[in-house]
Amino acid sequence: MVLKLMKKCLLIVLLILLTGCATTVPIATVVMISEEPAKVVTGIELLKQQDYALLEDKRVGLVTNATGVDWKLHSTVDLLYEAPNVNLVALYGPEHGVRGAQTAGEHVGFYTDKRTGLPVFSLYGKTRKPTPDMLKGVDVLVYDIQGIGCRSYTFISTLGVCMEACAENDVEFMVLDRPNPLSGNRIEGNLVEDGYFSFVSQFPVPYVFGLTVGEFARMLNGESMLKEGIQCNLTVVPMKHWKRSMTFEDTGLEWVPTSPHIPHKYSPLYYVSTGVMGELGVISEGVGYTAPFQFVGAEWVDADTLATELNSICLPGIIFRPVVYKPFYGRDMGTYLGGIQIHIIDPAEVNLLSLQFQYLEALIKLYPEQNPFELAKENRLRMFDKVTGSNKVRELFTKNYRYADVEDYLNKDVTSFRERTKKYYLYK
Repeated sequence: MVLKLMKKCLLIVLLILLTGCATTVPIATVVMISEEPAKVVTGIELLKQQDYALLEDKRVGLVTNATGVDWKLHSTVDLLYEAPNVNLVALYGPEHGVRGAQTAGEHVGFYTDKRTGLPVFSLYGKTRKPTPDMLKGVDVLVYDIQGIGCRSYTFISTLGVCMEACAENDVEFMVLDRPNPLSGNRIEGNLVEDGYFSFVSQFPVPYVFGLTVGEFARMLNGESMLKEGIQCNLTVVPMKHWKRSMTFEDTGLEWVPTSPHIPHKYSPLYYVSTGVMGELGVISEGVGYTAPFQFVGAEWVDADTLATELNSICLPGIIFRPVVYKPFYGRDMGTYLGGIQIHIIDPAEVNLLSLQFQYLEALIKLYPEQNPFELAKENRLRMFDKVTGSNKVRELFTKNYRYADVEDYLNKDVTSFRERTKKYYLYK
């Protein structure tokens, strides 16, 4: 591939030299896409390489969004629709919709996909679980969505309820596997406890669970985590060349934003490091500015003071830079906020979930009169508990507002979960 690319580039340079004018070569000429697949071959690529044999003679439903693409960024919707031996009959849209047009939390109704004319059943509106009517005439429901490896991101919840619906309605379920952008080794956070299950904490797993979506589906089946312990007829189309140690940057794949506030391949790292804190609705986590989840700030924060305090902790793999920023939309729109930009230098050295508790400890130490837990509305405190999977996280932390008081609780389930789920691994 490299040799082929070099030959093409040399040919272009020679053409420029011979003509004596670079403008005679169209700009598009130098933008070349290799005919070879990326380093990691995703489930949709493998399915395509096998000429969609697993879907032949079946009526196919597809759960996907804008991230369901092959390595050339062709939509899985269009690939299946245009395949002569695939009978794609219905689409199902999670949060943000099938083509990714809706914003976070926006409810979506039934509609028709303009490009294919297929019906699109919303799984983030009046219902979040496919009903028997929605699955009527479907033999196999295919799931192809890029997740971010985090429990509170609703695509994992959609996966589970779709598996339940398929089990209840005798429909096959197929997962086209994709990388976990946080790697397959990172596990952080406590399990969800009774009374705190919700669509942002649908299953008893850690906040960061260290599984691909295909492995996660295998675990849901194998550990009887679906409703009443039911199991679906599950097929996982695995990836090729993916390793557990890989971050998304190692895959050779292009990143398609999984939602408007996860625009880059490194965004999942920052989502885990500030998203829980953001649920309080008091401290800005950068949503509304140019780098969502990469900032921590408030109108009453002195940027240099906060940066100095956090850098003095000497957390490995991370640097805090003082900033003043003004969000363009959202709760703090038009307000100058002082704070820090987070720079994760070495992700392998960082416990991501712990970071927001380090931020909160520093903020409350410096500005006790602006305690986010005292300023937060009751519904935001409840949401904080839902996302953390228990009220114990908040109770332990707010005794002294020290991360050390909650550290053991956050880490108590990591080792046991890792051991329990190894049997569902598809990759080394």
